[in-house]
Amino acid sequence: MYLFDDLINPKNNLLPKEGTVNYYGRLFTQQKATEYYESLLKNIKWKNDVAIIFGKRIETKRKVAWYGEKPFEYTYSNNTKLALPWTKELLKLKTLIEQETGETFNSCLLNLYHNGSEGMAWHSDGEKDLKKNGAIASLSFGAERKFAFKHKLTKEVVSLVLEHGSLLVMKDETQTHWLHRLPPTKKFFKPRVNLTFRTIEK
Repeated sequence: MYLFDDLINPKNNLLPKEGTVNYYGRLFTQQKATEYYESLLKNIKWKNDVAIIFGKRIETKRKVAWYGEKPFEYTYSNNTKLALPWTKELLKLKTLIEQETGETFNSCLLNLYHNGSEGMAWHSDGEKDLKKNGAIASLSFGAERKFAFKHKLTKEVVSLVLEHGSLLVMKDETQTHWLHRLPPTKKFFKPRVNLTFRTIEK
């Protein structure tokens, strides 16, 4: 299944069953989206991501940053991060997304993909620190990249292209029944910045 721009409606559920994904399309003008993109590249405290796999420490090319309203701990891939305090810009984006979606968030995991060769393998955001069945709002800036969902049992795939300055929201039982990924590509792409606003329950 592939989605085209003329079908964008944030009230539509992109998933055929067992979960809810809403795509809002672009929230900003091209100029405003580019301003946020350039500022986030410059001002966020980016670090290479780390995963502990079979006891071995793996450092990724992709960079990440973790921010929140408290110094939340967030553990995934056997690695624990401590949230940095919100920047004014992240708070502004959080407020805008909360108004747009009617959801609330207390933290944000940011990813920086330098080019098309960097992506994310199939996974679910089901860490115990996250609010169960809570909303995750994914805001994208920079390169427009394909994003895909795959049902864990039926293997059905739903794909779309995340536009510069666009918002995607995953909620309800999506993480229980679906995997998602950002596939790498050999095509040339400029960097992509992705912000995933989340709710940590401690």
